[in-house]
Amino acid sequence: MDAYLALIDQLIDKKVLKTPHIIEAFRAVHRKHFLPEQMAEGVGLDVPLPIGSGQTNSQPYTVAFMLELLSPKPGQNVLDIGFGSGWTSALLAYIVGRKGKVYAFEVVRQLCEFGKKNIEKFGFIRQGRVKVFCKNAAIGSAEFASFDRILVSAAAKSLPDQWILQLATDARLVAPVKHSIWLVEKHSDKIKRKEYPGFSFVPLV
Repeated sequence: MDAYLALIDQLIDKKVLKTPHIIEAFRAVHRKHFLPEQMAEGVGLDVPLPIGSGQTNSQPYTVAFMLELLSPKPGQNVLDIGFGSGWTSALLAYIVGRKGKVYAFEVVRQLCEFGKKNIEKFGFIRQGRVKVFCKNAAIGSAEFASFDRILVSAAAKSLPDQWILQLATDARLVAPVKHSIWLVEKHSDKIKRKEYPGFSFVPLV
């Protein structure tokens, strides 16, 4: 059996992956398309894998955990900060569909070009589902705000106010801060924050 698909089944059994349309995305957007050739044998391992420039293709458990917290929906406007290999952007593009949009930012140019090629293996850029930018989004992207969802894939030292300001009403932000994943829910009358400790990420550049 395909080692990666077997891993997805394990994540379902562990109830890390729970939402049908997120599970469908993980099965359709295979991790093998986002790894350097020399890392291909590790596709089914539940560990981060190096992709160059000191960055990684994230651990599938962590990506699944974050996407379940993010709870993306079809038709939504999503900001993906630090997309690296392009895997999270492609997963999000699959979920938001043709009526949604993913704005994907990666500051390391070599990785940005690598990730862009990987995303386009699925035609998501050509279809207009993903717009890729080789630039810094450490303070978000006011140009394309507001966002229904914001996903950050590298660890910040703190949560910038700009990220929260760029959220729409009834929107979600999922971001690593140091060794925790934070979920921020923005509603018309309040902002809720919840911390999930015990994770490890490369630092946000």
